[in-house]
Amino acid sequence: MKFFHTADVHLDSPLCGLDRYDGAPVDKLRGATRKALEALVDQSIAENVDFVLIAGDLYDGDWTDYNTGIFFVRQMSRLRDAGIRVFIVRGNHDAKSKILRLPEGVRELSTSRAESITLEDIGVCIHGRGYARVETTEDLSQSYPQPRRDQFNIGLLHTAAEGREGHASYAPCNLGALVNKGYDYWALGHIHKREILHEKPWIVFPGNLQGRHARETGPKGATLVTVEDGRITAVEHRTLDVARWAVCQVDASPATTPYDVLELCRRALAREVDTAAGRALCARIVVTGASRAHAALARDPAKFRGELCTLANDFGDVWIEKVAIRSRTMADLDTLVKRDDPIGALLGKLRWLENDDAQLGKLAEELDEIGSKLPSEYGQHLGSFNVKDMDVVRRIVSEMADYLLPELLGDGETP
Repeated sequence: MKFFHTADVHLDSPLCGLDRYDGAPVDKLRGATRKALEALVDQSIAENVDFVLIAGDLYDGDWTDYNTGIFFVRQMSRLRDAGIRVFIVRGNHDAKSKILRLPEGVRELSTSRAESITLEDIGVCIHGRGYARVETTEDLSQSYPQPRRDQFNIGLLHTAAEGREGHASYAPCNLGALVNKGYDYWALGHIHKREILHEKPWIVFPGNLQGRHARETGPKGATLVTVEDGRITAVEHRTLDVARWAVCQVDASPATTPYDVLELCRRALAREVDTAAGRALCARIVVTGASRAHAALARDPAKFRGELCTLANDFGDVWIEKVAIRSRTMADLDTLVKRDDPIGALLGKLRWLENDDAQLGKLAEELDEIGSKLPSEYGQHLGSFNVKDMDVVRRIVSEMADYLLPELLGDGETP
């Protein structure tokens, strides 16, 4: 017996943060979540699995139209025609989704109580309960029934488990309680990074099917489980994504000019392109390190981004999502701050501000007020800066010297 375990498909969710520019692989990235679901169906048929489990967040909230549901039903019909059954629980993003009539062989488990479905022909019992509302904060697993004797028992659950950074703590549960439940496999969803919480019994987050932004990097896909004589013999990750996200950290320390930095970026992109293995690549470039090239980078970051996007076109399906210039001047700030001149005074003021929470709070309020008064065409560029977050404001202040010194010192290299 074999089955696929997937979760967090977020069907028709757009890939985030991608600006359009000439040569960017728009067509490859549009509809990436659909193509990933198609790949799952293709693999399920090729592997001749007995069933597919979807552990929540099939959708990405309420649909803008019915095309999302129609596409899903069409893919499920392919599985039905291949004799593959599908079992689904709703997650927090599904709670408000519209419902279309599902094909025969596709079952959505109850949202009002824990439900058990027995597959007599293969000796499997699937236990699960979906979300009736978005903010489900109770431990749903406590209501799951005891395992059925002489059956291979699976728990299907959308949960934050014991909590993960970046994920709302929905339907939290205790790992020990899952282990002691007596099930053979826990098919979890909600956490977008693949993670095996436990073996014997297997408790698995498969991660999401397709990365959607720069915090969801690396291979994405589903988990293929093989069972022989009632025992799990293999738990394998199968990569199914069609677009790959990567964050390229580029140390500009060896560089003298922006063109040297571009060459370093080219090498970093080449490595990620190889890893992506023919998939479209969405890359964020983060330039770090003390560098003689910093002055020119800080003076005209838009030009550097344009050069980088042009360079990316040479690789084919590569999209530059964002370029962050976090390099710094080679000037000795500890020496400069001691100077009895305007430069020393400025650096001293910035250091004082960076370490004074009260003043940072006032600055944050002023920045927020200024942002609210800006015309929309300017205000939209502040979207990546949460000025209500003190750590963000502190980082902005700490980086000010690296942006100002190149102009004040000329080349930004020495005091």
